[in-house]
Amino acid sequence: MKQPVMLEQRQAINDASDFGRVAVMLGGDSSERAVSIDSGTGVLKALLARGIDAHAWDPADKTMAEFANARFDRVWIALHGPGGEDGALQGALQWLDIPYTGSGVMASAIAMDKVRSKHLFDATGIPTPDYAAIKSHAQASIAAEQLEFPLIVKPSGQGSSVGMSKVFERAELNGAIDAAMQYGDTVLMERCINGDEFTVAVLQGQALPSIRIATPRVFYDYRAKYESDRTEYHCPGTTSAAEEQLYADLSVAAFNEIGCKGWGRIDFMTGADGQPLVLEVNTVPGMTSHSLVPMAAKASGIDFDELCWRILETSFASDEASANLEVAANGA
Repeated sequence: MKQPVMLEQRQAINDASDFGRVAVMLGGDSSERAVSIDSGTGVLKALLARGIDAHAWDPADKTMAEFANARFDRVWIALHGPGGEDGALQGALQWLDIPYTGSGVMASAIAMDKVRSKHLFDATGIPTPDYAAIKSHAQASIAAEQLEFPLIVKPSGQGSSVGMSKVFERAELNGAIDAAMQYGDTVLMERCINGDEFTVAVLQGQALPSIRIATPRVFYDYRAKYESDRTEYHCPGTTSAAEEQLYADLSVAAFNEIGCKGWGRIDFMTGADGQPLVLEVNTVPGMTSHSLVPMAAKASGIDFDELCWRILETSFASDEASANLEVAANGA
């Protein structure tokens, strides 16, 4: 793997009025609507506490035509899953020339597509568990022989472990494939790594402290993430500076290769050999009371209100990108 280079730097904003009128987009109609409302409500409260002219906007209730006429200056994207995290919203906002937080159209789309993300990790030498893209029971049967049980089966285009199963034997395989295919026609089948689960947040060019996750459940599923009080979090999750740097470097490399900007979260599994394997990159991570990015930020001395402010600062980077595209288009 080539040495990661992080070119992005924080563009600090000191006056709340410089943000203008801000829409916090939350809710939506994806399978992660409830989590999005939780995230967005917390973000909205934090922005208001810092004196920002912020307003909730749920695209499930109002059209983009209405949004275009609402005269917002920028958007804090708190929409999880398809429609908010997959590049669709980012493309609409870019067309409207309204700056937004986080990654752009291409990076959002690639990160949301787990299969294509894995192709990119493979091509660039970023370690990731062995996998197969599945579109039928027959393909799943063949891939299971090659990957061996236990296996992880999940939709290619969902987040928050929606539709995800851990499969221990062949008798469970078809049911897991059917559950994942409720969310799309392509399923990611992945070799199950027995070991520790880690996550690392990236904020404005910096990797935040790692978090090691321990859950009594079969794996870190939706309930473990958002409902259980028995899930344990260790931050930092490593035992040495060298190990912490390894996770930071891999996180930055994966973040860069996908083309992400502003903020995000990279998830890992690490087996008995100690090699961290990248599972996926999240471009709009959760911001709930159980969420991991606020936890890592707190360990770095950044409280929740400040974190929401700093993520909103990333919208100025998308503003600059739009300006650069306009200059290029005009041939200046």
